[in-house]
Amino acid sequence: IWVLIKEPSFSRCFTALVVRFLTKRFIGDYEANTGALYSRKFTIDGEQISLQVQDTPFVSLEDDTDSICCQEQINRSIYWADGFVFVYSITDYESFRVLRPLHQHIRRIHPNANIPLLLMANKGDLLRARQVSSKEGLQLAGELGGPYCEVSARENGEGVHEAFQQLCQELSRSIGSANGEKRRGLHLVRPKSPNMQDLKRRLKQALTSKGKSATTL
Repeated sequence: IWVLIKEPSFSRCFTALVVRFLTKRFIGDYEANTGALYSRKFTIDGEQISLQVQDTPFVSLEDDTDSICCQEQINRSIYWADGFVFVYSITDYESFRVLRPLHQHIRRIHPNANIPLLLMANKGDLLRARQVSSKEGLQLAGELGGPYCEVSARENGEGVHEAFQQLCQELSRSIGSANGEKRRGLHLVRPKSPNMQDLKRRLKQALTSKGKSATTL
């Protein structure tokens, strides 16, 4: 399971990255996300794996603090996750600022685990609106201990796919070295089985809305 964590004003752009990776399509507008879980099978290093992607509800910083405000659903997802994708917008510094305390929150749940992660900067096509530099992204990736990439869900589908695939390869090696043993300690219910029908429904709804807008214009 991969967990995509988000900040309130940026939540739908995270869904755009998930859709871009799973379907190779880009749609800019989505209904509000409620924590959908999706699945896809593909081959890594000659072996077929089943990848589950948790598109989590948003997280945020509490007012005037560096403390994270998380729903319990997110804490359950963090516990079960085998890897993490930290995403922010290069045009939204607040989405970047939330990631350090979020990583600290994850480390409190997994104090001893070496869990693969990826730092992904989205909206790489909006350079004129940039608020977070590539240097800041690289520095944060070094602190978190994972690779860094800057992508555009709108214009760079291959970059999005390559980034996810890189993390997937690291996950495959990590899970293999653990001999299939799952981390223990918390007694939490596993997320519900993924349902790609929900993703298809959301895509259809978005396309229908775009079609109506075009007709109105």
